Amino acid sequence: MATVRPVSDLEVFDASIKKAKSAVNKALPGIIQSFDPLTLTCVVELAVYATRLFATSGNYADRGIEETESYPLIVDAPVIFPRGGDCTLTFPIKAGDECLVIFSDKDFDFWWQSGNVQRTASRRSHDLSDAFVIPGPRSQEKKISNISMEAVQLRSDDGRTSFSLNPASGSIAGIAPGGFDFNGLKISASGQLTLVDGSVVDGHGHGGVQQGGSRTEPLTP
Repeated sequence: MATVRPVSDLEVFDASIKKAKSAVNKALPGIIQSFDPLTLTCVVELAVYATRLFATSGNYADRGIEETESYPLIVDAPVIFPRGGDCTLTFPIKAGDECLVIFSDKDFDFWWQSGNVQRTASRRSHDLSDAFVIPGPRSQEKKISNISMEAVQLRSDDGRTSFSLNPASGSIAGIAPGGFDFNGLKISASGQLTLVDGSVVDGHGHGGVQQGGSRTEPLTP
């Protein structure tokens, strides 16, 4: 018969701490399944499995076996868009976008409904029901390339469309295969400028015109 090694108090304490820590949800990567633009919430699948330890015998010293299972879907999770000073940076959220899911220390249901400072509706802590979603983190599978090391950019993932601000040179630049539109003033991808009234401004010359010192007056409605 095998001899059972006594379990020390330190081992008991260590196991208890590990079990308690494994039960606390803090932050996990996720994959967005759907996004509601009216409520600014989404449904997220957590991108790692939950692990559970099952004992293989009644002996506490036996570590048992680990099994994995999927977390339930996170529903109605508020999406965090960068904002401040009555301005917000938004972008289209699509199914398959990777994200970071963080879990609140406390239940925030009443705050979510009414804003301001609120009491908690329950004693939940780090619960899957109290999640915020931050779009942005990327796995190596979905990383983007050609990151500018000089300019701040608002860009498409493929880099074909971008708007850049370079603090070193003081320049602002843009790439737009579909052209730019500024309140009806349009610049095509080839550089053609079209005014709000639809007239085209270009650099070509006209023959048969007598030069003079007179100036034209602006058009009046």
